[in-house]
Amino acid sequence: MKSSALTGRRTFLKTAVAVSVAGPLLAGCTSSGTTNSGDGSSAADSGGTPTTSNSAGGGAATDSASAFGGWLDNTANYDSVADKTGASKVTVEVGAEGNNGPYAFAPPAIRIGTGTTVTWKWTGKGGSHNAVAQDGSFESELSAEKGHIFEHTFEKSESYKYFCSPHKAMGMKGIVVVE
Repeated sequence: MKSSALTGRRTFLKTAVAVSVAGPLLAGCTSSGTTNSGDGSSAADSGGTPTTSNSAGGGAATDSASAFGGWLDNTANYDSVADKTGASKVTVEVGAEGNNGPYAFAPPAIRIGTGTTVTWKWTGKGGSHNAVAQDGSFESELSAEKGHIFEHTFEKSESYKYFCSPHKAMGMKGIVVVE
């Protein structure tokens, strides 16, 4: 093979490899930071509270896979935010079915008003669980006891991401959106 033909072939291969590597990396660079699920709701990728529209269906729900900055991406039982804004007390099951066994909070995402008390109630399934706020604002003890209860009253409007320490990597995570 002639030297110029070999050099041309090498240049072509280097260019092809560069394009195949750089193309997927650049593909996400044009995103506006918001995803739209097509149902009128959108979610901020920055980890903020997803915005939703209250349509004739009555409930505000976020179904986007990137909701809450991807916090619930590997939480198998998450499909929307449960709107509990009218309640003064809300219960979340600990050790509910999800993530290939009793390794979930149910519901994993709730929307409440300020002053609402959330009660986490253990099912007794899946071994020891806890509920730990990512920002350190609350933390229950580890327990495997059915009926064990942990309560926290939310006074400040913001989103609180939380998880079960032993099962976080499995997707046992939740979020409380306080309005």
